[in-house]
Amino acid sequence: MHSELHSARLAPKKANLMAKMVRGLSVPDAVELLRCTSKKSARLFEGVLHSAIANAEHNFKQNAQSMILKTVVVNQGTSYRRGIPMARGRVRPIRKFMCHIAITLGFPGTMKAEKPEQNKKKEVKNATKSPSKKSSASTK
Repeated sequence: MHSELHSARLAPKKANLMAKMVRGLSVPDAVELLRCTSKKSARLFEGVLHSAIANAEHNFKQNAQSMILKTVVVNQGTSYRRGIPMARGRVRPIRKFMCHIAITLGFPGTMKAEKPEQNKKKEVKNATKSPSKKSSASTK
């Protein structure tokens, strides 16, 4: 229930604005919000979201309408290097940024259940370390 878009011709800062708007919303709410937003990033997120919905329904046989946007990640991609001519034959460099967009769908109860398990594993690892090594190092 995951979908990605690589090297979208959109600055990551602009894509992050849309990611903050839809992160954690239910699928129907996110689809409606993206449909009503007049931004280029909304069109790109809409395509990625529809792809994630199709993956959930076709590959995993899940009802996507009962799911939420579990994670929405925007990473910086490569950048085009362009230039604007200046006086005396010089060139002012311009960088046009691209981004990678990844959306993962999940169920509402699974987000909170994962966090305590991770914390328990960390506590167990910390408890298994022997304190004798620390005390012998401090006595030297």
